[in-house]
Amino acid sequence: MDAEKIEIKKKIEEFARKIYEEFEKGNPSFKFIIRGNLKYVEYDPTKDLIKLKKSYGYREFFNLGHTRKFTQTILIAALAKKLISENRTASLREVFYQLRHTIPIINEDTFYEQKESDSVIEDLERTLNIIREKIHIKADRRGYVYGNITMRDRSRGDEWNCSKLGMGGWGVPSTIEEIEILDINADFVLVVEKDALFERLIEERFPEKHKAILISAKGQASRGVRRLIHRLRYEHNLPVYVFTDGDPWGYYIYSVIKRGSMKLSHFSELLATPDVKFVGMTMDDVDEYDLKRVTIKLTARDEKRIKELMEYPWFKKNRNWQRQFNKMLNKKIKIEQDALAAKSLEFVAEKYLPEKLSNPDKLLS
Repeated sequence: MDAEKIEIKKKIEEFARKIYEEFEKGNPSFKFIIRGNLKYVEYDPTKDLIKLKKSYGYREFFNLGHTRKFTQTILIAALAKKLISENRTASLREVFYQLRHTIPIINEDTFYEQKESDSVIEDLERTLNIIREKIHIKADRRGYVYGNITMRDRSRGDEWNCSKLGMGGWGVPSTIEEIEILDINADFVLVVEKDALFERLIEERFPEKHKAILISAKGQASRGVRRLIHRLRYEHNLPVYVFTDGDPWGYYIYSVIKRGSMKLSHFSELLATPDVKFVGMTMDDVDEYDLKRVTIKLTARDEKRIKELMEYPWFKKNRNWQRQFNKMLNKKIKIEQDALAAKSLEFVAEKYLPEKLSNPDKLLS
């Protein structure tokens, strides 16, 4: 077992020891960090990051409103220690089934559904300040990488090049800490929101023609994808560009990659990449590339979300983003990145992206 795993195991044991001492005193409880939302996060403009305000709560075993979560936390912590000791990993779903059982006499299930165990895992990682992947709990793979980048899995010794795995690329696991990047032959990283665009760019040989590492986020980027983007930028000094739909949901995908999320604000330093740039889609693209006929009308839900984004501190003081939001509201339209296919299938790879990427004034930050 390496030094980091030994230290993490000790941290879990110390957490358990303190709870045991509270039991001996007759009032078992533990302190936890409250989950981030707009009320409990703050924006650090100097680092351009969303950070968690450390607001604490207490879980008390003899408080009927707390007993269930208290017990669930002990179960999760015990399993995490076991996984580390045995050098095994478990998916979020496997954790739920490993720990779900009916307690005799009271006839109560430890967990009714997976979202309960997921929530407790998040509480534990905030409280211990250990990302869940380091306590050997993982999510499903989501997101793909294609391009001339050679990697090795330190735990297994396997090596691969992400341009030699077919058009699907390499599926990004939820943890990439055991993934060593051996070699990169690329000038930049392009993160796209959708698989369809990812596959289109591969078919048009965009990564080869422009020496790009291509990443499909598959919607909101997973922890593994965000961590990989962070590593490519800061360990390998590659500029990173993000390409999403021109709607509030796509713009928030970009925001999470850049500044972090409220939910994971306690790990923004590990997961966020503050100097990524936004390629598109923008409301300016609608005019410049004559795309009005392929726009979509905003829904009431879209408009509500745009107004929420406009009030976030990291968007509120950014004139360029405020202008985009206002144009969207005034025109009452949004546009998908797939709409560029209305020009031609190759348009996005041969004209749109090369023009945008070669002109810094067209990029948003």
